[in-house]
Amino acid sequence: MIQAAPVTTLQARVAAAIAECRLLATMTEEPGRITRRFLTPPVHQVHAHLRSRMQSLGMSVSLDAVGNLRGLWQPPRSGKRLILGSHIDTVPDAGAFDGVLGVVLAIELVAIAQTNRLPLAIEVIAFSEEEGVRFGVPFLGSRAVVGRFDPSLLAVSDPDGVTVESAIRAFGLDPAQIESAALDPDAAAFLELHIEQGPVLESENLPLGVVTAIVGQTRCELTFHGRANHAGTTPMHLRHDALTAAAKWIVAVERFAANAPADSGLVATVGRVQVSPNAGNVIPGNVRVSLDLRAPLDSIREQALTRLFEDAATIARAGRVEVETKILMQQPAVSMDEELTAILADALEAAGFPLRRLPSGAGHDAMVMATRIPTAMLFLRSPGGISHHPSENVLEEDVTAALRAGEVFLTRMAAKLNP
Repeated sequence: MIQAAPVTTLQARVAAAIAECRLLATMTEEPGRITRRFLTPPVHQVHAHLRSRMQSLGMSVSLDAVGNLRGLWQPPRSGKRLILGSHIDTVPDAGAFDGVLGVVLAIELVAIAQTNRLPLAIEVIAFSEEEGVRFGVPFLGSRAVVGRFDPSLLAVSDPDGVTVESAIRAFGLDPAQIESAALDPDAAAFLELHIEQGPVLESENLPLGVVTAIVGQTRCELTFHGRANHAGTTPMHLRHDALTAAAKWIVAVERFAANAPADSGLVATVGRVQVSPNAGNVIPGNVRVSLDLRAPLDSIREQALTRLFEDAATIARAGRVEVETKILMQQPAVSMDEELTAILADALEAAGFPLRRLPSGAGHDAMVMATRIPTAMLFLRSPGGISHHPSENVLEEDVTAALRAGEVFLTRMAAKLNP
């Protein structure tokens, strides 16, 4: 086994990585809040910083047609390449580490590979879009990388009426070149480092966890169509109130998920409500709501979706309104590659850390990448189990653990890919 980097050097790397995440957090659409959506102006700043970091390590850097920043380290006598990375977009009012930490640590692992003179080609990808915030469709970046970017996505619009195609062109990229973003044939495996975004590792006082699978998820949009009218002159029994129907359905969603068997792992969330005309003295005529549905077994998720759509129809009829349902995304549950995950698990134990296997309740680029190449994922503890919030954080000792385990993993992969 290789010797770990000197403690002082590793401590410096850890401190620098955390500081870099906080620096990138200042590159935002909203002063005072971390908000960075797909191909908005702050992404240029993030790219400039990460490009400089990659080039300082001698990596060749490129930007593909959906805005994924990609850096390649190709040392002499190396063959198949290992892909490392995560995403750089955020939810509104986000934390400083979701996604970005995985990109920053990937670059640090390249530096470690160089220090140890490993004959391992490494490509780092900073995925441009994972959260689905701007256009309501997630994984735009990784979809392109695995060759699954449906051209119909180019016509999807954000709330301001800007299409995906227009956003790509405004960023200075050519959507006609999206197919060229697909992985190089030399790509052999993908590893994503990410904060857990949940409380499991902290509850067990563990720094790291090896992901076994990522739950399936469905994202939907339901629109309740009623009739806007005067709030003072329309009797209650003659109203077609879209918001009342939507509210009843939201309560039904909460009740259904809360009463699901504990071992089902089912969770359901209505996180966005848009009311029209949205005036205090007008009966709401139209209400658009989101639905995020997740479960570790696809059958459980599919049965729940059918039930909740039926509930929406029943509630709409009772309220004298209509409901329109639209499925925006259906992502099956994805298992991580057994062999690659075993190598990662071995690396954790060889680096001196306890092994904890766990599923991910959140979606990640890894679940898309797993449809194309062997994929594994490493979780870092989330203090307080908090993510998608400004108080999101990481511990220095956990970042240290991730880099130590990552160093062993790189050594194992160098031997595997370049025997």
